[in-house]
Amino acid sequence: MGRLSRDGLHRAASDRVRRLIICDSAAPKWRDTLFLFEQVFPEGTARNASYDFADELGDADAHKKSINEYLTWLFYSPEKRDAFMTKASTFSESKAVNQKVNADLARFDLNPELKKFNLPTLVLTGRYDMNVAPLTAWRIHQAITGSQWFVFERSGHLPWYEEPAEFARVVAPFLDR
Repeated sequence: MGRLSRDGLHRAASDRVRRLIICDSAAPKWRDTLFLFEQVFPEGTARNASYDFADELGDADAHKKSINEYLTWLFYSPEKRDAFMTKASTFSESKAVNQKVNADLARFDLNPELKKFNLPTLVLTGRYDMNVAPLTAWRIHQAITGSQWFVFERSGHLPWYEEPAEFARVVAPFLDR
């Protein structure tokens, strides 16, 4: 069996995908992703730096504290944040896996692929997404000819969680077409 070229792989995927939703995605080139944490939460990023240092010294609790701090930054609504955080201890997360995924993502520049998208695409973002600035989503939208754009005005990084009714109102008709 022969190997698929990049264009062949793109055509094979487009034959199977009828619609695409891109929601609060990282930039097509990882290092172009705009993270706003440092500008908006300077005291938290300083704490996380100390957690990282403690983690390197073997403090088993430090990484968990860092992740919990990061999770609190994902929300626009304090009520949604607090409800989410009551369940956060049940989530599983692996520092090693995250590091490997981030390192792998750094190898790619998918910007040239965006202009090849020839399918209905909906690009979504939360207005107050600190994890991936809305400008990142805007640039993706601008690169995909004919894509639709929607901003959730009372959301951070998780608009389906913070504005579930509005999310369904926007996504359902797009998927039903």
